[in-house]
Amino acid sequence: MMDQYIGKMLDNRYELLELIGRGGMANVYKAKCHRLNRLVAVKILKSDLAESADFRRRFRDESLAVAQLSHANIVSVYDVSRSDDLDYIVMELIDGITLKQYMERRGKMDWREALHFITQIMRGLSHAHSRGIIHRDIKPQNIMVLRDGSVKVADFGIACLANASQTLTQEALGSVHYISPEQARGDRTDARSDIYSAGVVLYEMLTGRLPFEGDSAVSVAIQHLSSVPLAPRDINPDVPEGLELITMKAMNPDLDKRYASADAMLEDLERFRKDPNVDMEYIRTELEEKPSDEPTQPIPTAEVAAKAARFKRPEKVRQADSELDEEEDKRDKKRMAIILGGFAAALLVIFLLFKLVFSGMGANGSEAYEVPDVLGYTVEQAMNLPGVKGIFEIKEVGTKIDTKYQPGQIVEQDPSAGRMRKGNLVINVYVCVEEEKEQMPNLIGMNYQEAKTQLLNMNLGLRVTTKDEFSDTYAEGQVIRTSPGTGAELNKGDSVEITYSKGPETKSVTVPSFLGQSVDDAVAQAEQLGLRVGQHEYIYSDEPDGTVIGQSLVATDEVDEGTTIVFTVSRGPKTVEVRSYVGWTLEAAKADAESKGLRVEVTYVESNEPAGTVFEQDYPAGSYVSVGTTITLLVAKEKETPDDPGTDNPGPEDPNPGDPTPPDEGGEG
Repeated sequence: MMDQYIGKMLDNRYELLELIGRGGMANVYKAKCHRLNRLVAVKILKSDLAESADFRRRFRDESLAVAQLSHANIVSVYDVSRSDDLDYIVMELIDGITLKQYMERRGKMDWREALHFITQIMRGLSHAHSRGIIHRDIKPQNIMVLRDGSVKVADFGIACLANASQTLTQEALGSVHYISPEQARGDRTDARSDIYSAGVVLYEMLTGRLPFEGDSAVSVAIQHLSSVPLAPRDINPDVPEGLELITMKAMNPDLDKRYASADAMLEDLERFRKDPNVDMEYIRTELEEKPSDEPTQPIPTAEVAAKAARFKRPEKVRQADSELDEEEDKRDKKRMAIILGGFAAALLVIFLLFKLVFSGMGANGSEAYEVPDVLGYTVEQAMNLPGVKGIFEIKEVGTKIDTKYQPGQIVEQDPSAGRMRKGNLVINVYVCVEEEKEQMPNLIGMNYQEAKTQLLNMNLGLRVTTKDEFSDTYAEGQVIRTSPGTGAELNKGDSVEITYSKGPETKSVTVPSFLGQSVDDAVAQAEQLGLRVGQHEYIYSDEPDGTVIGQSLVATDEVDEGTTIVFTVSRGPKTVEVRSYVGWTLEAAKADAESKGLRVEVTYVESNEPAGTVFEQDYPAGSYVSVGTTITLLVAKEKETPDDPGTDNPGPEDPNPGDPTPPDEGGEG
């Protein structure tokens, strides 16, 4: 059955071509924007939701806010409108598939590909968060993978509305696998909720499975609240430890231990990208304290049942329960703080006693060593230095870019040279790496604002400038060329110039008078001047057939090249066919001729024909004459006879018109 909206035109601009997606809140159509002559995606809000005026208002407000976002990793929103009782959003049409579809085809991804995708997702989230917009429904179904391997986050704005009206039922199962614990509790959410969901997406890409599974949305949500997932490396040993730690920090149920911002997570992703062996020790330390050795720690059955029941209660009841929980949590935290404080104090006493005893022993029994200078050596060379070998351990803790050293040489050490050490004879070093070279991407044909955003997001500190010029090849706003060109090497701080189109150049034309010209000559002259000739209008006139007698543009006016002009062309005088009136009565012949626009002149002639009958006409039957032409009809009158003697009454001066009914048109009698 064909969709009812296919072929519909919204706001006399967007023609709906085909249905390309269905969702819980809206359906998505491929459409053509006739104003800009481009294909777009139109998302139409479902009628049951559109019945609420409040929901429609929030739908429009959220969508307008999202329309302000402009980032290479976010699906662009072009327009938000309402037409024929339909609320809709016009978006960028993506040539690709969802990340969910991609993962279903690929299964477990190579960690390098997962790193490539999550970095782009976080860049998009960073841009949105910096403008105060939270997605609240990050999941693979809302992330598009393009043919060139780039990704774009979709459904900002409409996603948060969906969550506002969504309950944790079986229908919500698609999203509940990715929700944060605070979302599951119904607490206030912020940018960190998006980070948690992005961590779940990264977990799924690395392992090929979800961290939590269940038969219902409620059971999955409770696992987010109470359980710890298996570590990615327990499922896929190929995952580097650093990337695993980043994933688990993003998914930390404790808001204070989770990444505070998308930028913070991007910073760790960038460190890992540059050196997959980088030691994320600070994350490991945060994750060391675990309630149990079990990969997942279930909460008591009674608590699970209570939480499950609470999810099914009305909103007001759940809100009251949440307030009670907060009070109880505060009391629990206070008790726990007292216990932990006492425990920490005891540990501090033990530590001080231990240090006092053993520092005294070390002063009498350990030899102090001077830390050597290992800068400029490779790690292997440093380990064989006389002041190092057999005394210090060289530990590579990271890499840095430093133009003063060659790749592989030590650029920084801790402790620094000259310090004295008795214990902890370890020198932590950073090794020089070569700066990675980035290439100028192909931006030709892109919207220049999106192209500029993509360059600024390359983290090279590029100085991007733009200029425009006329172009008959590229539409307004599209990138014509870049300097440097595609594939050129880019370094930090380089300058890049984007040249974009401001559309075809328009020239002014002085409109001449075409009146009196033949239509063919007028068309040729107009097109030579750069005007576009529209459909002619034809009317009858006294001017010869094919003569221009009117024009839509006023002579001597200045108009843009390409403006349309319409000519009014004469058909010549309007003509009618003359009928044969012979044998007609005068009244009938005169009425018929005048109804055709002819004038009638009558001449009475003595004739043997019945009086008042037309027996001759000056224009033969079948001839064509102009409207308004005068035709002469000869009408019979009785022959005059001498007056009877003694009679003063003369004969009739006018003939007897006789029977007014005309004979058959074919005869003359």
